[in-house]
Amino acid sequence: MTKGPAVPEDPRQATTFPQFIRSTAAKFGDELFGRLEDGEGPDASLTYREIDERSAQMARGFLARGIGKGMRVGFIYGNSPAFVIVMSALARIGAVAIPISTLIKGNELVRVLRQSDVSTLIVQRELLGRDYVERLCEALPGLTEAGEGPLFLPQAPYLRWVISTGDNLPAAVLQLGDIVAGGDVVDESILLEVESEVHSSDQMIEIYTSGSMALPKGVKHNHGPVLFRAEYVGRMQGAKHGVESPCFLPMFWVGGLTITLLPNWIHGAPTLFTDKTNINSRSAMGTVLSDEDVAEMSKHMSRPYWGLGMTETLGPYSFGDDFRAPGRPMCAPMDHFADRYDIRIADENDQPVGDGEIGEMQVRGYPVTTGHHKIEKSEFFTDDGYFHTGDLCLVDGSRVHFVGRSGDMIKTASSNVSPAEVELEMQLLPQIENAYVTGIPDKERGQIVAAAVIASEGVGELDFAAIEAELRRNMSGYKVPRAYLQIEREDLPMLHSNKVSKRILADILVERLGRQDAA
Repeated sequence: MTKGPAVPEDPRQATTFPQFIRSTAAKFGDELFGRLEDGEGPDASLTYREIDERSAQMARGFLARGIGKGMRVGFIYGNSPAFVIVMSALARIGAVAIPISTLIKGNELVRVLRQSDVSTLIVQRELLGRDYVERLCEALPGLTEAGEGPLFLPQAPYLRWVISTGDNLPAAVLQLGDIVAGGDVVDESILLEVESEVHSSDQMIEIYTSGSMALPKGVKHNHGPVLFRAEYVGRMQGAKHGVESPCFLPMFWVGGLTITLLPNWIHGAPTLFTDKTNINSRSAMGTVLSDEDVAEMSKHMSRPYWGLGMTETLGPYSFGDDFRAPGRPMCAPMDHFADRYDIRIADENDQPVGDGEIGEMQVRGYPVTTGHHKIEKSEFFTDDGYFHTGDLCLVDGSRVHFVGRSGDMIKTASSNVSPAEVELEMQLLPQIENAYVTGIPDKERGQIVAAAVIASEGVGELDFAAIEAELRRNMSGYKVPRAYLQIEREDLPMLHSNKVSKRILADILVERLGRQDAA
């Protein structure tokens, strides 16, 4: 007798992805699941039932190819129903789905493939003018030379198969359509049995993230926490059955996947897959937005709120409804905390700090990551299970205020300076479009505060003496940059996560300001 997963009538009660996808198909059926903005073809618009059926056929194809529970499979896809089908096919058979940034290039791709230990990589052949098979062949020269059969490449020693959409593929690259068709040899009863062995405590996904100071890290999350957060976030954001909601954040990161797509899905809200925002915000920003930006953006938001969150916490775990108060650091106070998180603001000895003091936000709880791939848990967790977020916060009674990132803090003449706070003040000046602040070596002070500055449109050469004078009227003197560099946007060192690399930026500042001998 075929068992299959226990499918709840209400998708919000699902604790594994196989339960979830079958439950949503049963509940919402032929209703619109999502559509690709300006898209055409069979994958441009799909129902909940079609997502279930298409991903089930693909899952059977993966099983026929030997992909199963616990196997690590990477995929490169843009925001689309096709992304959802691939991820769903992997999750429902218990494989670990590893979405990879579509922005990734050359050596970055090799590093992620090697660090992630993926055994299979699935790619969308073309997206926005990028040919990912061509990009793979450039990054992995042995791929072009390899014939049919499993791969053995020194740059990615665990990678055995590359699968792609499209035609005219290299001999070593398998055609996704052939893999899907191959699923006909796997009976539906086998898929049901496989799905019944997927548990809430099994790893579902691994999201690669990179900070401005670090190499990419694979953040692990299990089925149960991912679905718990989808229900909670959807409820918090007001996702409504049958009401379309756009997903313009990349789904290979936590913002698009667990803050938009899955919350929409679990509540029956169709998703509009797009790469366009609906808000005319600044074209680029520093660590935070200015007060004017926040006020303008809030006009277009039904429920604006501040929040702290990250990939490791499956998105925001703290919220605040107020705007930043004068005289308080960085952003609005946060006084609401999400269900099943335990938080504390702690000192360097992991002990809670007192009212009015600054410490690190530490978080533990059901939705928090189980750890990072190939990194000892002790590197990011305390002995009693709290995750080191690296966010520095000021305790203000029952509220907390974000003041900056611990790894970004500048130590100048024994004083701590938050780059984000300095960036905020600089962005208030009309002649500055954006400022990026970091510390550079100095013999006397250890470090000095330095700023790379992009001028506002129509502004020529910046008057840094005037800028410094204005900053000194609004900030403590030790926080005011002592070194400035006017820079063009295209000269900023960007990571594939679309963040500025502060480490590389510091090197650029040292070189271009002629401070090689100041260390």
